[in-house]
Amino acid sequence: MKRFLPDTIFSRLFLLVLTAIVVSHLMTFMLLLGFYGERQHHPPDPRPGMVVPEMSDQGLRAPRRRPHTIVIAGHEVRTPPPGFWIGMATQLLALTVAAWFGARMLARPIQHLGRAASELGVDLHRPPIAETGTSEARQAARVFNQMQQRIRHSVEERGRFLAAVSHDLRTPLTRMQLRVERLPDQGTRDQLREDIAEMAAMLNATLSYLRDEASAESWRLLDVIALLESMAEDAVEAGHEVTVSGAARPLLTKPMALRRCLSNLLQNALRYGGSAKIVSSDTPAALTIEVRGAGPGIPQDQMVAGLEPVVSLENTRNSAPGGVGLGLAIARDAATQCGGVLTLENGQEGGLIARLALKRAV
Repeated sequence: MKRFLPDTIFSRLFLLVLTAIVVSHLMTFMLLLGFYGERQHHPPDPRPGMVVPEMSDQGLRAPRRRPHTIVIAGHEVRTPPPGFWIGMATQLLALTVAAWFGARMLARPIQHLGRAASELGVDLHRPPIAETGTSEARQAARVFNQMQQRIRHSVEERGRFLAAVSHDLRTPLTRMQLRVERLPDQGTRDQLREDIAEMAAMLNATLSYLRDEASAESWRLLDVIALLESMAEDAVEAGHEVTVSGAARPLLTKPMALRRCLSNLLQNALRYGGSAKIVSSDTPAALTIEVRGAGPGIPQDQMVAGLEPVVSLENTRNSAPGGVGLGLAIARDAATQCGGVLTLENGQEGGLIARLALKRAV
């Protein structure tokens, strides 16, 4: 059986307000009817001109004043009965409640859609929105879920394409490495080895940036201090100077994405400065991790551009071997996946400070 009105925001608000008005008027009518019904049992007032003396403790009492009247300048002025004021208050209360429910009903689907849109940039694999509510709300949720599905399919298709390109590029690189070993000139052979190794590093960094490997990772509780100390020990064993200080409670995050972010920040600091200091500070609201390097830093007007992929900065930073220009961009994207924010700042004593702020779940 079809409904008389479509299930839209307009029809719901219209029926809600109409019901509130009808109920409030019925209640007012019943209250006023009961009030005047009680008045009919009282004796009628004396006729005009008739004086009815009444006795009191001091003798004769003044004539009785009509009910629901006030005396102004010696004259009786009739006022509305209490039922009138009760009815007005009832109408006001009913309309206020209806307006509150109507505003909440209008705002709730929009709030859900806005929250889902903000979470989509962090987690592309988030659950779809529930398609409930009015026809407009269901249509908006349906379109949003379809958009999310198309984006996810597009990203997956890009990943498959990159995997094929990776396989096609690694095959000629392997053949080049085999042919280089047959060259008689040692100097030429070493130069070609370095070129091939640099090409392989560029390929790995580019594919790692485009694949976005940690996007579908689940959230887990992680011991951040253990992770930092493990990374520092690996760097020390490789001959670098890395120290860890500060404290941090376990954090609900994406472990692979967080490790990827911190690893790129640490490698960037070691590549351009030779040493690094990792400092963590914890509060009930957020965890902040700073990776401080001893390199030349970044010009102040290029702080934001430094986080973009393959951006040309000063020659002092580009002169370091092995740099592809994707380390900070990968770290920024990994920080976003963890729900954090990555910022850059030049230290007062020189060097670059990469600050990662991770919010704690309330």
